[in-house]
Amino acid sequence: MIEFTAAEIAALTGGRPVGIDPAGPAITVTSAATDSRECVPGALFVAKPGEESDGHLHLGGAFARGAVLALAEREVTGPDDAPYPSVVVPDAILAMGELAAETVRRLRAAGDVTVIGITGSAGKTTTKDLLAGILAQAGPTVAPRGSYNGEVGVPLTVFEATWETRYLVIEMGATKPGHIAYLASLVQPDVGVVLGVGSAHAGEFGGVENIARAKGELLEALAATGTAVINADDERVLAMRSRTGARTAFFTSSEDFAAEGDVVRARNSTTTPEGNPSFTLTFPDGSDHDVVSPLLGLHHTTNLLAAATVAYEVGCAPDRIAEGLRSLAAASRWRMERSERADGVTVINDAYNANPESMRAALRTLAELGRGRRRTWAVLGEMLELGESSIEEHDLLGRVVVRLNISKLVCVGPNTRALFNGAVLEGSWGSEAVHVDDVEAAERLLAAELEPGDIVLFKSSNGAGLRFLGDRIAQQPNPDHSPNHTAADSEAVGTPDASGKAPQP
Repeated sequence: MIEFTAAEIAALTGGRPVGIDPAGPAITVTSAATDSRECVPGALFVAKPGEESDGHLHLGGAFARGAVLALAEREVTGPDDAPYPSVVVPDAILAMGELAAETVRRLRAAGDVTVIGITGSAGKTTTKDLLAGILAQAGPTVAPRGSYNGEVGVPLTVFEATWETRYLVIEMGATKPGHIAYLASLVQPDVGVVLGVGSAHAGEFGGVENIARAKGELLEALAATGTAVINADDERVLAMRSRTGARTAFFTSSEDFAAEGDVVRARNSTTTPEGNPSFTLTFPDGSDHDVVSPLLGLHHTTNLLAAATVAYEVGCAPDRIAEGLRSLAAASRWRMERSERADGVTVINDAYNANPESMRAALRTLAELGRGRRRTWAVLGEMLELGESSIEEHDLLGRVVVRLNISKLVCVGPNTRALFNGAVLEGSWGSEAVHVDDVEAAERLLAAELEPGDIVLFKSSNGAGLRFLGDRIAQQPNPDHSPNHTAADSEAVGTPDASGKAPQP
């Protein structure tokens, strides 16, 4: 984090200093945190109210760990009845945003920083991880931890930047129209990429068209000197090119798409027998590069193309980009995370987010991996926030499972009854599809019936909790055998947004 004094923070946010001796030495902050346990010496602790806890209750812990200033919504006194050094504001989250916006302004004034915004209904985190991995070879790069993509997570990502930062990658989600416009106003991105428009959270937005309008806010925010990176394979995204005055660049898996502006293309897109995306990557300079990605599933081709296009547009060499795509595996937890058990069971844990489109993509990958040679299990939980279409979408998904010849379907939770019924109506019979009431029942079933050679997919919305079941199943029957991720991955990524809520779509 670039340094700010308490006086600067008060002036920027319109806040009221308390507990600060005006005649004493200036208080300077060098980092920021919303979790008191993450405070280090010199930290600014943002004491925001939350759904489960109130940050104001943890000022003591924050200052004990080294915090020197709080950004708070009320005055809090310590054991000595003196107020903790604070800047008191009406809304701590909005004040964070103001501080983040000033951080970006100062970085731009002082050096050559490129800000990249990424949004879309699916694939944001994977694309962000890929892009950050490529850009890090070209210069100091800052990207979000996990899925920090909301009104708290975006400022926290900005606060990670230093005077040396060359690339600042920002993931942007939304729960209603206007959210992405607000986030873009904070960071003023030079490049904006929209990955796709799906039906996730259609209930909150009032329909898919409203989701498209919300995602397009990123492209509307770009200056004429900026670059809009557009998924030409998604009709709703392609239509957004009329909403921006920036120059446009496109990515596609189609041989036929043509447009004014740069086009990055995947030719002969397929998967290897192990399920890894494979294609020939063609850049606007005419160069071709064969790519086999360590990621799992053909649907990741979109994310790979998006990362390649952004990297090309900011000046990375095509051969370096292709090299990065060949080597970069998933950096965040629970995104098509593959584990091999000691007894030969393969576990694919993709239970961090779910919508009808991502569910179908994961199921297609499962079917391709089985290809009639291995027994396949789909352990599916509820897709949340689909609104009035929820029953219909779950019913349709159950039918897709049968059409893909998935060997076993386990529907977990009371709200997956339509999923189970859809499979039965499509022709599932006997024990091919089962419905269980909760995660514990699913765990007992799998512990009893999984056999060596089986492939089991866990997929659900974050709130259904199947990602933790997937972790436990991946560690059975040998408790010392763990998924193929590092401890650092577990701590640093795959967590809810810093607001304590699940990441935004």
